[in-house]
Amino acid sequence: MNKPRFSDIARHLKEGITSGHYPVGTLLPTELELRDHYKTSRHTVRAALQELQQLGLVSRRKNVGTRVESATPQVGFQQSLASVEDVVQFGATHVRVVREVETVEAKGALARLLGCAEGTAWLRISSLRMDEEQPELPICWTDLYMDPAYADLVERVRDSPETLVSTLIEQQYGRRVVEIVQQLQALEVPAAMARQLGVETGSAAMQIVRRYLDAGGETIDVTVTVHPADRFSLTMRLQRSAG
Repeated sequence: MNKPRFSDIARHLKEGITSGHYPVGTLLPTELELRDHYKTSRHTVRAALQELQQLGLVSRRKNVGTRVESATPQVGFQQSLASVEDVVQFGATHVRVVREVETVEAKGALARLLGCAEGTAWLRISSLRMDEEQPELPICWTDLYMDPAYADLVERVRDSPETLVSTLIEQQYGRRVVEIVQQLQALEVPAAMARQLGVETGSAAMQIVRRYLDAGGETIDVTVTVHPADRFSLTMRLQRSAG
């Protein structure tokens, strides 16, 4: 039998919380107990618990445990980013639905947005990110730009909706992401995108541009993602350096 994915464990624990099996104020089983119960790794258990924390269902404290804080998930989606692995986790828990694939030349505003030379050719894959539990409410719209030389990956992108495109590039071409540069900007949702997201044209949104870089600082791919304002918040942890 295959080991359960962390999304499966999170879903099962969520059902236990919302049904009252794990009442508000009580502690969930420990990571080790959950690891043994689900016959999986501790890393997978931690990813599942982080998913519950992002939904506002639990809080986690060192030497205390995971406490149930609410039986009702928060509205919308909250993303917590502290590492490249967190971005990969986002891809694993929210599936991609490809809408368009085309080759484009970056000119003007697009070239400036992508940080490339005028006339640079890109393969653009446009998609929606969906939560399988709320398919009527897309999380975001993403335009992904990569080298047209990677065009043979398109079918794998369609067939692997839970895997980041950068991960597919790494698997096939050996280019490993070691850094992600992220830029955020508020904007108004354009008409065509508004229809896909199910929001009003001109409504508020947050645009996130992520540049996935290899060890040499070269761009592997770039994603431009638009989140409706009421469906997304971003949490980042900042720690003081040892010095």
